[in-house]
Amino acid sequence: MASASTTVDLRSDTVTQPTPAMRAAMMAAPLGDDVFASDPTANALQEKIASMLGFEAALFVPTGTQSNLCAILSHCGRGDEYIVGQMAHCYRWEGGGAAVFGSVQPQPLDHAPDGTIPLAQIEAAVKPDDAHFARTKMLALENTLGGKLLPFDYVQAATGLAKSKGLQRHLDGARLFNAAVAQAAQTGSDARIEGRRIAQCFDSVSVCFSKGLGAPIGSALCGSREFIARAHRIRKMAGGGMRQSGLLAAAASHALDHHIDRLADDHALAQRLADGISGIDGFIVEKPQTNIVFVDLEGPAKAKSAGLMAHLAEHGVLATGLYKLRFVTHLDVDAAGVDRAIETVRAYFKN
Repeated sequence: MASASTTVDLRSDTVTQPTPAMRAAMMAAPLGDDVFASDPTANALQEKIASMLGFEAALFVPTGTQSNLCAILSHCGRGDEYIVGQMAHCYRWEGGGAAVFGSVQPQPLDHAPDGTIPLAQIEAAVKPDDAHFARTKMLALENTLGGKLLPFDYVQAATGLAKSKGLQRHLDGARLFNAAVAQAAQTGSDARIEGRRIAQCFDSVSVCFSKGLGAPIGSALCGSREFIARAHRIRKMAGGGMRQSGLLAAAASHALDHHIDRLADDHALAQRLADGISGIDGFIVEKPQTNIVFVDLEGPAKAKSAGLMAHLAEHGVLATGLYKLRFVTHLDVDAAGVDRAIETVRAYFKN
C-alpha cells in the first residue's frame, strides 16, 4: 500500500491541503466574532466575493450544502417547491435538506446529455396558482454540473424564462470558477469577468472555496442585502455561526486572489488523464470540459471491474465509483501523478 505522501488522490477536488502561502495568510488573519458580525477577515471576504460577482452582500458558511439550504429556505417557504435537475447536488446529494428542514418540495426534471434542463420541461413544471399544487417559487441550476459547463446562452434563456414566470433563480456554483475558466477559454475573456456574467443571471449564487480553489473549508452565498439577512437567520438555526471564522475566511480570500487562473491547469490535466485511459477495451471515457473525468464500463472492462478500486488503492491511486468511475484533478495533483494513474489503470486491464 502506498503511503499518504505518495498517493495520487483523484477522489475529489475537496481533498486538497492548504498551500504554505495559504497557511501563512490564515495565521496572520485578524479575528473577531462573526456571530456578532465583528470578524474583520470574514467581513472582508464577504465583501470581496459579493463585489466580484456583482451582488450587494454575501454570507460565509461552513459548507456548500448549508449554503444551498440557506438559499432555498430564504427563497421558498413551507408548501413551496423549486424546480431542479435530477442530478443537481442540492437535490440528489444533500440529504433532502430543503424538504426535511423547510418543507420545501423539489420538482426534479431530467437533464439533457449536455447537463441542461430543456426549457419546455421547465415551463411545463411551473404549477398553476391552485390549492391542489405546491407553489412553484424557484429554479435551481448548477454550473458546472458533473464537470460540464452549461452553455451561457442556455443559462440566459433558462433564467430569463424563470424570471418571466415570477420565479427566483438560484445557482449552485460550487465549481463556478471552473465554469468561468472554461467559459473564458471559449470567449478569450478573463475568468473573473465570465464568473460575474454567469452569476448575474441569478438572484442568488453559492460558491464553494474548498473544491478547486483549494481552501480547507467554506462556501459563500451571495444575493441582495434583504436576501442575505434572511439567510443569516437560517445559518444561525442550522448551526453555521462559527465565531472566529476569519481563520477560515483568510484561506478562502487567499484562494480567490491566487487560485482562480490556475484552474486551467486542472482542466488540462483532466484532458491528459482522459486521453491516457481512452482506448481501453470497454472504457467509455467522457470528454472532460473542466476537471472531472467520468468513465462508463461495458463489456470486458465491466466484467473485470470488481477489483479495480482495490488495485488502484494498492498502487497509491484513489478514485470513486459511486455510479460511474470518476477522477477529479486539483491543486495537489500534477502531471506525474496523472501519468501514474494512467499507468495503473492500464496495467490492471492489461493483466
